[in-house]
Amino acid sequence: MLRIKDVLYHKGYTVHSIANTATVYSALEQLIDKNIGSLVVLDGQGKICGLFTERDYSRKVALLGRSSKETQVSEIMSTNAPCVSPENLVSEGLSVMTANFTRHLPVLTNDQLVGIVSIGDLVKSIIQSQEDTIESLRTYIHA
Repeated sequence: MLRIKDVLYHKGYTVHSIANTATVYSALEQLIDKNIGSLVVLDGQGKICGLFTERDYSRKVALLGRSSKETQVSEIMSTNAPCVSPENLVSEGLSVMTANFTRHLPVLTNDQLVGIVSIGDLVKSIIQSQEDTIESLRTYIHA
């Protein structure tokens, strides 16, 4: 069974983050620069306090006529973001995403941020696992 830690092993443990006091504009710049869809938002003590996503921007800034250069990330970030453990199964991560209408999950070990996975990461890992199984079966049948 695939676990979140297996996905992180292949994907990497890099987490892009931003301070909760940063402007939405600077968060958008970072999303574009890194070609990613979300940032983990950290408070002054470096603890996770939310997620900032493209969806947050489009729904809470652009459509409401707010200024991205004047609005702080803390004003529009998604709070109480669901998280997973590296030991969770990939299928459990997908269930959490589905139940919470989210596309990104911070990965925590003992309340410490150790990674982040996206729905694309999890789907890719499932597809790769299935392809590996199919290839093993082909090899077995032809042996």
